[in-house]
Amino acid sequence: MKIGFIGLGRMGRGMALNLCRKGFKLMVYDINPTAMQDLVSAGAQGGKDIADVSRDADVVITMLPNSAIVLDAIAAPHGVLANARAKTIVMDMSTVAPEVSEQLAQAAIDRGMSFVDAPVGRLASHADRGESLFMVGSSPEDFERVKPLLEAMGTTIYHCGAPGTGTRTKLVNNYLAIVSCHLYAAALTLSQKFGLSLERTLDVIHGTTATNGQLKIAWASKVLKGDTEPGFTIDLAHKDLTLIIEAANSVKVPVPAAAAAREAYSIARARGFGTRDFSAMGDVWCELASAGKARLKNTD
Repeated sequence: MKIGFIGLGRMGRGMALNLCRKGFKLMVYDINPTAMQDLVSAGAQGGKDIADVSRDADVVITMLPNSAIVLDAIAAPHGVLANARAKTIVMDMSTVAPEVSEQLAQAAIDRGMSFVDAPVGRLASHADRGESLFMVGSSPEDFERVKPLLEAMGTTIYHCGAPGTGTRTKLVNNYLAIVSCHLYAAALTLSQKFGLSLERTLDVIHGTTATNGQLKIAWASKVLKGDTEPGFTIDLAHKDLTLIIEAANSVKVPVPAAAAAREAYSIARARGFGTRDFSAMGDVWCELASAGKARLKNTD
């Protein structure tokens, strides 16, 4: 298959590199020319623009920051649908509003193409190692066609149903992940203010139902080691919470925890933390409470 890949940010770069390593023929594009250099070095062809990437591809993958950018890249006159061939699969792996996924699915059908939404779970470090998790919304036939690509980029793949179901599943997952990140920020700040041993506090938490992967895996490898380089940023977490609240409102499901967490992330952004990893919420809350930053003594 000829693959077009649009969007080589922190997640997309690792995903595209794994496709190259597994022998897929790629043409890539990003608005930042330097983002394409690693891919070209790995054997991919650099595209001039979105239209160039789309013309001869069997599958066009997009991995982009938000709904507006995805709509522009896929549905605008210069975008994928206007330039790709009939029977091309457009696979959007971004986290967007569910109605955007459904709108693009219909637009693809109208042009004789098909659409797959396959948002990504886990961290950027997992994407680098080819260990991502994918939540896929597609027809059964399209799922089988894109499955080899997903297997090259990840280890865990769930077919959630028709187009739009992958996106909705991602919002449910991120609701829990992002809200729990906010909760742990407050909890560990309280631990710091109490003067407790962070190591002993974590031993207790991990021995009860209070723990989850957010604290045990993500925080242990990021903020608790003093590393807040972005894998998934506070800005993106805030964006996803907005999507979650709007999608929940559309089906009349109250999500007060998401609303409260979004305001916490708003505070973090106002204090200049927007581009930091979302585990940096731990540092934000310690700063607000004038507490020492929560750091593990042994960070090896």
